[in-house]
Amino acid sequence: MTNTISSSVLSSMNTSTTTTSTSTATTADDLQSQFLTLLVTELQNQDPSEPMDNTEMVSQLAQINMISGITDLGDTLDSISGQIDTSQALQASALVGKGVLVDGDSITVSGGSATAYGVNLDGDADTVTATITDSSGNVVRTIDVGALDEGVHSLSWDGLADDGTTAPDGDYTVSISATEDGSAVTATALNYALVSGVSTDDSSAVVLELGANTDSASLSDIRLLL
Repeated sequence: MTNTISSSVLSSMNTSTTTTSTSTATTADDLQSQFLTLLVTELQNQDPSEPMDNTEMVSQLAQINMISGITDLGDTLDSISGQIDTSQALQASALVGKGVLVDGDSITVSGGSATAYGVNLDGDADTVTATITDSSGNVVRTIDVGALDEGVHSLSWDGLADDGTTAPDGDYTVSISATEDGSAVTATALNYALVSGVSTDDSSAVVLELGANTDSASLSDIRLLL
């Protein structure tokens, strides 16, 4: 008898290995069990004058061990990912009750006091101007902020209109323009939000629950912690 059974064993194992790479239905343990079953069958039926090729057998077993190792590595990565998600959630929970600046253009006036706002400048600016309008689009206050360096800056409004009177309670909008030597500099308005809670989305990413002006945001959305 020729070594046809040995060829059958190796062929079967190669097919199983290929199937494992494309389907999660066959596990490394399944492949190892199949290999041992086929190996015993071959040993029982092999031609003593033509014994199986040990080199091929060892090579095939090494492939099975590699698949098992990959499976274990995947489990380890899943575990690490879970630990990172948990760590981020714990870090985010420390922000509850704190104020942050995120992309947005809202300012709220209550009892004569206005919430903070800010700006993110893409470059240095020698002139920065903030224009605050009411819900009807009327300009309430124009503030000459002055020169600012590139980056994120926290700003404030005293709640007074241009005529010196206190702005009525309500929601306002701020727009910011900036220039450097007469050339426009990209300026992104930022609004204040209070972190009221922490949750996770469908992908297990940490989500910060914010105030009325901004419903929610991720940790990467925070431009400045106040």
